[in-house]
Amino acid sequence: MTTFQNKTIVVIGGSSGIGFAVALASLQSFASIVIIASSNQTRVNDAVERLRMHQLPGEVRGDVLDGKDSAAVKLFAEKLGAVDHIVWTSGDLPEGVYTSADTVEQGQEMFSVRFWGPFIVAKYAKFHPGGSLTLTSGVGGLKPHPGIGWVSSVPAALDGLVRGLAVDLAPVRVNVVNPGAIDTELFDKRFGDKKEEIFKAFTQKILLKRVGEASEIAEAYLFLMRCGYITGQRIDVEGGWLLL
Repeated sequence: MTTFQNKTIVVIGGSSGIGFAVALASLQSFASIVIIASSNQTRVNDAVERLRMHQLPGEVRGDVLDGKDSAAVKLFAEKLGAVDHIVWTSGDLPEGVYTSADTVEQGQEMFSVRFWGPFIVAKYAKFHPGGSLTLTSGVGGLKPHPGIGWVSSVPAALDGLVRGLAVDLAPVRVNVVNPGAIDTELFDKRFGDKKEEIFKAFTQKILLKRVGEASEIAEAYLFLMRCGYITGQRIDVEGGWLLL
């Protein structure tokens, strides 16, 4: 199995959820340096400490980055210097997305952090030979949720962006992971006490009859970093959601 020995991996959105799982899995695969970035200093500090508690050999660093701030993203990418792999998992559905009728500002916020942020990183980051950029989409691009169909525009746009960047950045590889329902802190924040009820409803729409774990989807990101002959592709990790 290919390890990440002597590799530097950057996880933007790495303080929690899928991003944290990717950071941990990278360290478990012997990455020499893992850099996590997120918008909140306290969460970054906490995540760095939790990663270090595993006492894995790689170095862990943390940085604060607001993915919606284009200038900050540009500066972050430039200051990194050359790295091996960058993973972008940052992004959340804006507050009130399920109830608000005014979606223009929400849409702009989503595009800022999920589309333009990765685009700017791709434009200004430097990669060692064999490097890769892996983005994060969502099943809503292929199976829109009733009532918030506009949300599907972001993952649909990301599919096009990934293919375009794969052409423009080659031989740097660019791919995207498309998560389904994954049990992370995001669901605790969004649904609170109703999370278990929501998950039960989800499982009726998933072939595997369960919600995924962050550690499971992290394997897709590691595959895309490891496999040197894949670019411009999307991997759906959704337990069969798209087949029902």
